[in-house]
Amino acid sequence: MPDNVRALAEAARARGIRPLFDDKDRAETFSVRFDGMVFDYSKTHLDAKARTAMTGWATAAGVEDRRAAMFAGAPINETEGRAVLHTALRNLSGGPVEVEGRDVMPGVRDTLTRMQAFAEEVRAGRFEGAGGTITDVVNIGIGGSHLGPEMAVRALSPYHDGPRCHFIANVDGADAADVLKGLDPGRTLVIVASKSFTTIETMTNAATVRDWMADTVTEPVAQFVALSSALERTAEFGIPEARVFGFEDWVGGRYSIWGPIGLSLMLAIGPERFTELLQGGEAMDRHFRAAPMAENMPVMLALTGLWHHQVLGFPTRAVLPYDQRLARLPAYLQQLEMESNGKRVTMEGEALAVASGPVVWGAPGTNGQHAFYQLIHQGTQVVPCEFMVAAQGHEPELAHHHRLLVANCLAQSEALMRGRTPDEARALMAEAGYEGAELERQAAHRVFPGDRPSVTLAYDRLTPRRLGQIVALYEHRVFVEGVILGINSFDQWGVELGKKLADDMAELLAGAAPVEGKDGSTRALLEFMRKTAR
Repeated sequence: MPDNVRALAEAARARGIRPLFDDKDRAETFSVRFDGMVFDYSKTHLDAKARTAMTGWATAAGVEDRRAAMFAGAPINETEGRAVLHTALRNLSGGPVEVEGRDVMPGVRDTLTRMQAFAEEVRAGRFEGAGGTITDVVNIGIGGSHLGPEMAVRALSPYHDGPRCHFIANVDGADAADVLKGLDPGRTLVIVASKSFTTIETMTNAATVRDWMADTVTEPVAQFVALSSALERTAEFGIPEARVFGFEDWVGGRYSIWGPIGLSLMLAIGPERFTELLQGGEAMDRHFRAAPMAENMPVMLALTGLWHHQVLGFPTRAVLPYDQRLARLPAYLQQLEMESNGKRVTMEGEALAVASGPVVWGAPGTNGQHAFYQLIHQGTQVVPCEFMVAAQGHEPELAHHHRLLVANCLAQSEALMRGRTPDEARALMAEAGYEGAELERQAAHRVFPGDRPSVTLAYDRLTPRRLGQIVALYEHRVFVEGVILGINSFDQWGVELGKKLADDMAELLAGAAPVEGKDGSTRALLEFMRKTAR
């Protein structure tokens, strides 16, 4: 971390946020506007000098060069030797994108055209199940193959005019049982999303759903679709190539909503609306590539995140969408950010000199206000908050609900920054009739320290285009943070060890092997499970 950033952080701590608003233009100069969206970061400790230092840090770290390399198809995922080109999936109006001298765009366009044709067949009733028109779609995946489409399908529910969509991810049989309950096997389309078609949770669930369908459907696999690049394995499962939609290894799971992994969303909202989602992501790509640092929404979102976590040392960040339909966005961003930037070594394999990514968590407002906002306002740890809110809802007859929702969002960010001083708390208690020591005691409980940072992403309405912009915004935020930290945001070796041990553990639980080489705790738990499960 540059020395000037460290020094400015100490000065910012001592000064706080509230005095910064002596500048009447602060809200305007510490925000970024782009295409119906505004990112307001004025309620943070950043001042002009600190912002300049942070953008200087980004420049010195090579963000612009790395950005150019990513869009050009260079193998910036260096530990796996892969390009990082989820942006190509939404490159609707751009030119060629080459990987190792080959333009990948013809393949991207062909897959998108095939998806659109299939979605129209299902939505128009031309593709039928054994019981007639498809009324329900079950998407089976995990991680990015689940969180992305589930989040987007829920977010864009006002635009649904296709079959109902359901999602199975957890290998816990309860997940499959609860989703399948009440569905008609003869009118259900099943999407199995696994690039390798070997993901243990996904393939276990796929086999279970196939068995469920086989009870009443003569050819159950005729109602299965695969989102995979493993054609031999999909063929072994019984799914013909015509119903397999593949994607390249330069698309990571948590970045894959833009392509075949988004098929369930396309079925729900239609190809035209899905294209609007892609257009939103593409628009954010163009902004990210062209806008100067201090006017660049993804860059400034990333720099505020680094400022809060790596510079000021706040350990977590709360994502707080004031939109019930974005209820799954915190979980989606949790994977996007923590799987991407939860690393401990640099690209060169050396130990990180600063903290890696923060813990990301959150829930929709106003629900969270009655759950964890107590800690955010008065707890001993500072939690930077990221608010999201639309100016308009989708239900004009419930406009009074939306006004109350927006009022709460704006009030919470103001309260976090402003707080309540001891003098204000004493005056409040005096007005309530308290005196002396009891007044002091009661007042202490009503003091809010304030100076708690937040940013707000506001937009006109949650449409497919806006959702595309929001998702691309956060993807690029993760990229910028990763470049500045000097880490690889596009691998995830941290999940491998647990997977391998789980495979071995399954054999031990089945009694297929003696319990050897395990620590005392694991051995005792295995024995308990083996005995109790009988």
